[in-house]
Amino acid sequence: MSPHSANVVLNHCLTSALIGALLALALTMETLNIFTIIGMIMLLVLVSKNAILIVDFTNKLKEEEYGTVEALIEAGRERLRPILMTTLAMIFGMLPIAMAKGAAAEIKNGMAWVIIGGLTSSMILTLFVVPAMYLIVDGILDRLSRRRKRPSIGCTS
Repeated sequence: MSPHSANVVLNHCLTSALIGALLALALTMETLNIFTIIGMIMLLVLVSKNAILIVDFTNKLKEEEYGTVEALIEAGRERLRPILMTTLAMIFGMLPIAMAKGAAAEIKNGMAWVIIGGLTSSMILTLFVVPAMYLIVDGILDRLSRRRKRPSIGCTS
């Protein structure tokens, strides 16, 4: 899979993270401020890392002559634990900041809720959306490469 098509796959998980982040902001009635935007930047980096883990491992397995579906299943199986560990550690690490009460706590609460909401939604969706999008994009690229390999039928003079 080319880097450009991998970007298509990665962008779908980023949108799911942003949806979760904005939903968490709306549910907690926090405002969009500089701290929440910093939280979104941090969130996008973490979510990208999770998606890259799956895509990169799938690409390596495909180089070893695995089929696309088998490579996706094996990549999901092998990378599930690292993704869950980093995501849950970050969610539980942000809970004290999100629940804090006191001086300047309301400023930082939004950042924590953005990260918690975005990671929760992306954790669930990344494990399903990234492999599904990878399969779709790989199928499209496979069909296009087969069309290019077909000899053209035409008149030769």
